[in-house]
Amino acid sequence: MTDFDAIDALLAGARQEVPLPPAEERRALREGLNVSRTQVAQVLGVSPSTVGGWESGRDPSGEVREKYAYFLDGARTKLEAQREEPASAPPAGTCAASDTDDSASEAAADEGGADEVEALPAPEPCVLCGSPARHQVAGFPQHLDPAECRTAAADQPKRPARPGNPSESTGPHTPVKVVPAGRRLRAASDTPDPIGEAVAAALAQHEGDVDEATAALLKRAIPDAMALLDATRKGGRYDIVAHPWIPDILRKQSARGSDQIWEARPKWAREELPPGAHEVTALDINGAYLSALKTHLPIGQLEHSTGGDHDRRRAGVHLITPPAWEHEAILPNPLGNRDEPGPLWVTEPTLRLLLRLSSPKYGLCDPPEIHESFTSGATEGLLEKFRVALKDARDRAIADEDEMMLEYVKAMYSKFVSTMGESNYNRELYRPDWMHLIRSQAFANLWMKAYKAYDEGLTVVRVMGTDELHVTGEWRGVFPEGRGVAEVKVKDVYTVGHVTRTDPGQGAGPAPG
Repeated sequence: MTDFDAIDALLAGARQEVPLPPAEERRALREGLNVSRTQVAQVLGVSPSTVGGWESGRDPSGEVREKYAYFLDGARTKLEAQREEPASAPPAGTCAASDTDDSASEAAADEGGADEVEALPAPEPCVLCGSPARHQVAGFPQHLDPAECRTAAADQPKRPARPGNPSESTGPHTPVKVVPAGRRLRAASDTPDPIGEAVAAALAQHEGDVDEATAALLKRAIPDAMALLDATRKGGRYDIVAHPWIPDILRKQSARGSDQIWEARPKWAREELPPGAHEVTALDINGAYLSALKTHLPIGQLEHSTGGDHDRRRAGVHLITPPAWEHEAILPNPLGNRDEPGPLWVTEPTLRLLLRLSSPKYGLCDPPEIHESFTSGATEGLLEKFRVALKDARDRAIADEDEMMLEYVKAMYSKFVSTMGESNYNRELYRPDWMHLIRSQAFANLWMKAYKAYDEGLTVVRVMGTDELHVTGEWRGVFPEGRGVAEVKVKDVYTVGHVTRTDPGQGAGPAPG
């Protein structure tokens, strides 16, 4: 890495933040366009609750702040242009946009197909079937529900194809699934699908033998993941520094040893439960490492600093004296199981979790004391396109019950994380800092799920590794069940303790079984 590369990385992290309008104006701009929080959240790569927080007064930072400012500025320009145009009443026999239309817009956003989805003031001909549509996607009137589009097309009278236009045939049209491509749309069938193509090629090479094809895909998971990363980084705002200078604390102390970074992996079990029998459900958190790819990662080479201040525009590793934790009886220590007292090197996700828990909103501990840091300008979206590509492939494999593709995708993201440190299996990327940060983000995510369970009235019984959470109580009211990344599935159900009864003249004893 040259000095000029280091200077570029420093400048990328030191940019001045763009101004944002007041919080109440942000919501008014969004609602003026009939755009839901879900739609805004999806295009910005955040959660709907995060958008709600911005509309309540909190401010984003970094790259997502610039994207949000760009959206708000565009919304203001569009609304001003609409005010200058004469309003048109809806044609007779039609209805204004209803709550059902709003639900359809949000459903389209959830499916990943919404890009500037708007409710039209008056129905316009759908670009796919020609029947009246109440929404437009990226400026094109279109039915959001393909079934509705097919029905509308079937109702149209047959017409002969126009000379010189062979694509227009008589009879009903087959809807074209479209996806965003910059400011335009393109057919979903034209979208590259390297994961699906790799699976099909492996099956063809092994003459349909699923076991052999799966084994071959798992062997090439690392180079395929790196190729996918390169493809998703094309046109990216930042160039990934693949082999930066690494401080000694991130280097292994011996050939089989470890470095000095503490990842805060939880291994906690509740020591005591109330008397009686308790049904415990062991929940499996889906796609823990996949979700953890969304974390603040340093862009360039890590730089040393001292002092107790934390700059949220940067990320890396920090030497801290952790706060005392006084809730071990009901919640695990956010630092995991650590026996040695005193300062230790932790990652960005661990530090941010401790700072969050020390805030007035939680008040669970004192702030950690920061002694020194190795950080660089950072962004939360560095691997976002890579993560979304893997998530979409995972969702598609589950929907199609394609276990071969599912195992291939899981291997891609799990091996990508595990081999970006000092590994002989991946020479293209040497970022042990990223490896620690992503792992720690998975642990922090699991800790917050444990806290959510506790906050919703469940009893947290055990927290293990990256994806295991044991609770008692009606957990389905807290966590959605399923195989999706945002869902959980049941790993085990077991009983702890036993029922006792009091029988007059007999005393207390175990209930008959």
